[in-house]
Amino acid sequence: MLASQRQERILAAVRSEGAARVADLVESLDVSDMTVRRDIAELARAGLVRRVHGGAVAPDAPGRPTDEPGFDAKRSWAGVEKAAIARAALATIEPGQAIALSAGTTTFLLAELLAGAGIGPLTVVTNGLRIADALYGVGGIEVILTGGVRTPSDALVGPVADATLAGLRVDRTYLGVHGLDAQGLTTPNLAEAATDRALMACAAATTVLADHTKWGVVGLARIAPLDDVDTLLTDDALPADARRHLTETALVTVDTSGATP
Repeated sequence: MLASQRQERILAAVRSEGAARVADLVESLDVSDMTVRRDIAELARAGLVRRVHGGAVAPDAPGRPTDEPGFDAKRSWAGVEKAAIARAALATIEPGQAIALSAGTTTFLLAELLAGAGIGPLTVVTNGLRIADALYGVGGIEVILTGGVRTPSDALVGPVADATLAGLRVDRTYLGVHGLDAQGLTTPNLAEAATDRALMACAAATTVLADHTKWGVVGLARIAPLDDVDTLLTDDALPADARRHLTETALVTVDTSGATP
């Protein structure tokens, strides 16, 4: 099937249903995940669809700038890639460190790995309720929860969280993001963007954990430019155009062949 034929079918699905998921398109078109994403990117550049995390929607679909999926919905996306990224992040953590984990599904997977890794002593600062639960009672790990207002993705954000982080200093922040592009990191939630900036500011270095599906997804609120990121830990399907924009960032790509969620 030619690219133009695939794109016509994707566009027809979006126009019929209002949205199309990458996973469904992969199955119906019998092509790879990356092929579908390239086709969606072409349609988005032409203004025929709008690219969102996990698929495409009609360009005039309401609510996109502030859409914030819940934790359980996001957890099912790119599971293999997220698991591989979390394992790679675990290998960078050493006993005696103080680290911060932002709320998010990939950072939650990292917290689950930490809970069984026996790395300690370790201090973990987090604004993620799920992360705090995963690490609660684990020997050798002290958990500091920021406090704040709860979001649909189980993050604690706002002035209370920001003030807590302003008084702390950690070795490294591991930051999950809603989306990133050439202009930097973004999220749909204005308050969460401010708290993510506070998480970055309290750290000597920041590692962003973002699978390849996050590239090109843009939320309403800007968190930080790419120049403020020390390391981007991603998977080997990151598009070539993304790599061209990451010349000032240490890029670590994880091989996901044979990986399981």
